[in-house]
Amino acid sequence: MARLSAPLTVQQAVVRAQELLASAEGRRVIIGIAGAPGCGKSTLTQAVAKAVADSVTVGMDGFHLAHSVLSARGDVASKGAIDTFDGVGYVALLRRIRADGPEVVWAPEFRRAVEDAIAGAIPVEPLHRLVITEGNYLLVEEDPWGEVAELCDEIWYLDVPEQRRVRWLVRRHVRFGRSRREAYARATRGSDGINARLVESTRERADVIVLHEERALKDPVVEDPATHDLAPDDGSGDDTARDDTAPDDQAPGEEAP
Repeated sequence: MARLSAPLTVQQAVVRAQELLASAEGRRVIIGIAGAPGCGKSTLTQAVAKAVADSVTVGMDGFHLAHSVLSARGDVASKGAIDTFDGVGYVALLRRIRADGPEVVWAPEFRRAVEDAIAGAIPVEPLHRLVITEGNYLLVEEDPWGEVAELCDEIWYLDVPEQRRVRWLVRRHVRFGRSRREAYARATRGSDGINARLVESTRERADVIVLHEERALKDPVVEDPATHDLAPDDGSGDDTARDDTAPDDQAPGEEAP
């Protein structure tokens, strides 16, 4: 299908996935979903997978270098940066999926409970006609990432207002044990902020822009006393309070911090 100039809503994106599969005449279709950390890629992926039969999701995050490797290199603080992934391995997996052979292709999956990828966790079976793969760096031009676009039928970029994305990301980090101040610093000035700027620079390479539907931002915003920047606050005094407008932050295959 032709590259779209007008952005789609999430529901329109789901319909587009169905149309791509219908027009493929039995051929396997691969859709990539890119976007900055915390923008809701896993949620969009799940919405598409739920609507399309015989689909499976494979996350780029399964190709995180092992935590022990990052620790030995002194790179734990930058976990999630582009050089903390096995990009060559990810491209090799997509080639196998693209080949659409008779065998099951086993993909790894990142699991937050152990902060590591688990090999052979996701079976991509011959019956799977739609494969959805998501991650931060699918639209990066430099090798090996530049090959991803050639292996996908389309790559979508999920666009979310920055303040909302940061709020969701802070909530996720708090839920996994960081203080609100640490979470906000990481999301805006730390590794997540740096990674987000790289990902946002690749937006124009996408075949489709998907806009997350506007919803009321229920939470008040307060200033971070250390920086006078806008920092999210749910107003309840409970850092772990759930934001019902946020994507599912524990979905398999989501981007890791």
